[in-house]
Amino acid sequence: MQTSEQHTEQIRSRVKNRATRLADDEKWDAVVARDDSYDGEFVFAVRSTGIYCKPSCPAKHARREQVLFLSSPDEAEQSGFRPCKRCRPLEAHSSRTRLVDNVCKYIDSNLGQKLTLSKIGNHAGLSPYYLQRTFKEVLGISPRQYVEAHRLAKMKHSLTSGHTVNDALYKAGFSSRSRIYKKTPSLGVAPGTFRRGGEGLRIEYTIIDSPLGRLLVGGTERGVCAVCLGASNEAVEASLSQDYFAADLHRNDQALKKWAAKFMEYFNARPFNIKLPLDVQATAFQWRVWKEIQAIPYGQTSTYSKIASAIGKPKAVRAVARACATNPVSLVVPCHRVVGSDGELHGYRWGLQRKQALLIHEKMSEREKYPLDEG
Repeated sequence: MQTSEQHTEQIRSRVKNRATRLADDEKWDAVVARDDSYDGEFVFAVRSTGIYCKPSCPAKHARREQVLFLSSPDEAEQSGFRPCKRCRPLEAHSSRTRLVDNVCKYIDSNLGQKLTLSKIGNHAGLSPYYLQRTFKEVLGISPRQYVEAHRLAKMKHSLTSGHTVNDALYKAGFSSRSRIYKKTPSLGVAPGTFRRGGEGLRIEYTIIDSPLGRLLVGGTERGVCAVCLGASNEAVEASLSQDYFAADLHRNDQALKKWAAKFMEYFNARPFNIKLPLDVQATAFQWRVWKEIQAIPYGQTSTYSKIASAIGKPKAVRAVARACATNPVSLVVPCHRVVGSDGELHGYRWGLQRKQALLIHEKMSEREKYPLDEG
């Protein structure tokens, strides 16, 4: 008889194998079969009628060459299609989101228990396979990744409230110290340093002037852990102390001089050298987003949706935006280069005016470096 672990691995294998198939062929098969398990995962539009439907729509099927597959009702309507009045695809999409929201609430309330895919699926009335697929489509991560991320967040909260590392680990649902290191290999600073805002952690910093105001560079013996922008010394020091409110903070201009010089190179119109050692706390998902952001060429931009697609999580646009908002090392991870799909600026920890100024600075620098021919 299969163990739950073997069953879960089998599910993961099936999901992986499905992902390698021709996506449109699979979707067409679902439409022909009117498979309601795909409702909310995608919609199909008919070019000849201008209408889009959910996969299980009972209406007569159009010819295959007239059918276009789209990821969501929003995409269909942006492409000029109208929702089917018979199958109401908008309702299917929203009900799928509500389903995942309810699963998330159950997980959040039971982090201290052993949460297997089968157990979560039983609570939601779903098969493990359908739960896995639906959850990943809506949030961009698996239920297991969601569980581990929220256990880590709960552990951090317990540490900042004064609990010991062992107490915080077990309250969050981790069975041992080794479990947290296996699940969060890119954590950076050890869990104990989160206690009461980084108690026991020594951070040295320097503050320099920049075209955008004051710029603070902070680091541990392992690497840069903070890059803050603000209008005054007090503002950037407040940002640092907010993140590490119980750490041992020392201003040391001489010790950080070499790192600070790298930032001045950036403002002198030289592409920034990102090869600085880093010591930041992050989940595996955040690291993947940040690495993709670092790959955006100087003077260019990308979008939240493109970043999500590039890391293989096309539905995780909001999660990508959160990873940008929690980036502690601006410029090193140039999240100012990420804009909305409409080209508009949608949030920046250090202010939209600074985000716009950084983009203008990079574009102007590129034009000066490669001027257009004038005749």
